[in-house]
Amino acid sequence: MLGMMFTDKECRELDYMLRKELDEMLLDLGDRRMEGPVKEAIFKRYKTIFRMYARIAAPRELSRYATGLRNQRT
Repeated sequence: MLGMMFTDKECRELDYMLRKELDEMLLDLGDRRMEGPVKEAIFKRYKTIFRMYARIAAPRELSRYATGLRNQRT
């Protein structure tokens, strides 16, 4: 386990970066041209980033990305 301390500004920046990454991966996962190992690799990364985001996000904001997990199960 690794612990880190962030200032409020750093926390907001991390929140922004994780949200943008999740949004991009949701777009990629929704692309019908993506298939097989590529889609699986993106989905695994999505789950990792989602868990990171879940540690700092409010439950209301988190639900938007949790639906992406439910919709993309392989």
